[in-house]
Amino acid sequence: MGTDVRAVAQQMREDIVTMAGGPQGAHVGGSMSCVEILAVLHCEILTEGDTFVLSKGHAAPALYAVLAATGRIEREELATYAQPGSRLFGHPCQGLPGVPFPTGSLGHGLSLSVGMALAGELGETPDRHYTLLGDGELQEGSVWEAVMYAGHRRPRNLVAIVDRNALQLTGTTEDLVSLEPLAERFGAFGWTVRAVDGHDPDALAEVLRKPDDRPVAVIATTVKGRGIPFMEGRVSSHYATLKPALVKRAHTALRSGGQR
Repeated sequence: MGTDVRAVAQQMREDIVTMAGGPQGAHVGGSMSCVEILAVLHCEILTEGDTFVLSKGHAAPALYAVLAATGRIEREELATYAQPGSRLFGHPCQGLPGVPFPTGSLGHGLSLSVGMALAGELGETPDRHYTLLGDGELQEGSVWEAVMYAGHRRPRNLVAIVDRNALQLTGTTEDLVSLEPLAERFGAFGWTVRAVDGHDPDALAEVLRKPDDRPVAVIATTVKGRGIPFMEGRVSSHYATLKPALVKRAHTALRSGGQR
């Protein structure tokens, strides 16, 4: 029997909320928006030899949650998130399963994956290389250097996924530094572009599995803070420390299907 991705996503959201209830808080909004993306990748897509880079490293709670849900770390370890001596830092570091590079300094993850993809093609391996970027992160020039170079070299084993929740630390991406027309911009550099509902596991699996003869950019439309009604689509969800009453309220909403 296959993994129930929706059940994994549900558990991930509850674990993210619990981590955000600690004294250190967490990047809740951007972690919740990429839950289904990470669940599908780790449950259905990634195979031995493939790599995944969480370029939007501030979504580390979501990564830790999926590693626990898939048995790569013990769930009990989540309780140590951001505590002294823990290996679960606020941004992911090497030493954890499935973390090839430390990330959190935005704009570098795609370049790392481009390098691994090109090395893989030289070695004629079947491995694929995936990167998850935040949409606010696309304002970094280093991202577009990587996009341009990959468009020139055309590695067939490279997939960049954009968590398009349209919000960043201080406002909307379109008010701060407009990204649109985003699909056309990737396409202009020679990438295949696929748009998808970033909260639909079946649609995500379909676009992520589909092969191509050039790099693929998946633009996944998402909602920041997804699953927590009092945080959904709010800039204030970017980073939060949830008091016990809000942790309980959020868990109740998640377990009742997102109802208040």
